[in-house]
Amino acid sequence: MKAFNTKIIALSNQKGGVGKTTSSVNIASFLAITETPTLLIDMDPQGNASSGLGIHVDRKTKTIYDVLINNVKMSSVVQNTDIDFLDVVPSCSKLAGAEIELVSMFTRESILKESLKTVFGKYKYIIIDSPPSLGLLTVNVFTASHSLIIPIQCEYYALEGLSQLLNTVRLIQNNLNPQLEIEGVLITMYDSRLNLSNQVVNEVNEYFGNKVYKTFIKRNVKLGEAPSFGKPIILYDASSMGAQNYMNLVTEILNNNG
Repeated sequence: MKAFNTKIIALSNQKGGVGKTTSSVNIASFLAITETPTLLIDMDPQGNASSGLGIHVDRKTKTIYDVLINNVKMSSVVQNTDIDFLDVVPSCSKLAGAEIELVSMFTRESILKESLKTVFGKYKYIIIDSPPSLGLLTVNVFTASHSLIIPIQCEYYALEGLSQLLNTVRLIQNNLNPQLEIEGVLITMYDSRLNLSNQVVNEVNEYFGNKVYKTFIKRNVKLGEAPSFGKPIILYDASSMGAQNYMNLVTEILNNNG
């Protein structure tokens, strides 16, 4: 089997409701549709990325929690999805308590990074859906990743809290992962008719310059409905605006990565 030069991309913004999980699920799905072997790791205790791909987690299911806390091999908790070339490492609510359990562990910041060694090379891309906070789980994600995609929604206070996120990124770069970089900044929930949307775009462009993706994710009803059916947008409604947006975004991501 061909070994890949795996790239690990995390989606992160400690602000909730910015389209982080929706983007994680759909970026991973569209990468897989291009026959690119992709793994999605759900690091959010809410587990929405897992359920959004139809993965049902019960008490017997091994999850990322078992990998981080019980030393279970990452490769043994990987699950297949309805999309060829896309696998998932699911999450569960127990992960919320992992922050506290990690505190006393040796090399606690790099447990995720170490655990990824059993799947490294099997996938071209590993996409990580980060938790919506800047605790130890997120530190683990940043330490393990090559780059970050930051979703920013077109609403008031869109840039609020970003300096905190970027500060954390700088700390990680200086102390734990000098390779970490910003892959791109993604505008979500965009509505061209609203002055506010265009204001946010201008602010984000001023702040991040050429790191901002040319593709915006527009407000789209189908994108909101798809997770309740346990499907990414490509399986729920491939002709929708949301599907078109994510296809364009993934094309952009692939082009940026040569």
